[in-house]
Amino acid sequence: MPDPTRFVLVRTSHAGNVGAAARAMKVMGFSELVLVQPRFDDVLSREETVAMASGAADVLTRARIVDSLSEALEGSSWACATAMTPRDFGPPTYAPREHFATLAASAHRVAFVFGPERTGLLNEDVYRCHACLSIPAPADYGSLNLAQAVQLIAYDWRQALGGYAVAPRTTDAALADGAALEGLLQHWQQVLHDVGFLDPASPKKLLPRLHQLLNRAQLTQDEVHILRGIARAVDKARR
Repeated sequence: MPDPTRFVLVRTSHAGNVGAAARAMKVMGFSELVLVQPRFDDVLSREETVAMASGAADVLTRARIVDSLSEALEGSSWACATAMTPRDFGPPTYAPREHFATLAASAHRVAFVFGPERTGLLNEDVYRCHACLSIPAPADYGSLNLAQAVQLIAYDWRQALGGYAVAPRTTDAALADGAALEGLLQHWQQVLHDVGFLDPASPKKLLPRLHQLLNRAQLTQDEVHILRGIARAVDKARR
């Protein structure tokens, strides 16, 4: 079943922001984009838009352009405005994660509404929404690029919905076994003795401490080879 989440951009001025927003959506698994009265009628096919989408051309292909916010919200049951400007009247304001914690458990078809780059949403746009989202930022500078705001909202919403598992980028290396660690310890014991660091007549707790250090390090077989190679190099340089 397609994800019902919708991202609505209202009166967007810069074509590049439309493309970047599409990319931000796709990387979080969202695909429904609706534009309300964008500056350019051909914004979805403009070179700058496609370039900034960077692989999210399918989101642009499926995107719709409509004449009003009311039309853009048709079929959605919960609309969240994004605005940082305080208002005397309107829907309650939440930090995204605070609101998403409860919203994700509902059956709502959610729409996120973003305003023009320069002015943000008009009051009448915000009044059409059920909640207002304000991304936490320093009081003296809370301005975000439109596509950045889309990315942050998309990420937090995806996390609230369960997120994606992080696939390992490297294979787990095999840990060295006890015999390999014992061989390493004996090798270093000999080298430390030869360079005068270890007094066999009074070793105190040096070797047990080294053994504990190696155990905590959880060395791989390759790392054991490296440390033994260093020991051989020290021994060779000493001669």
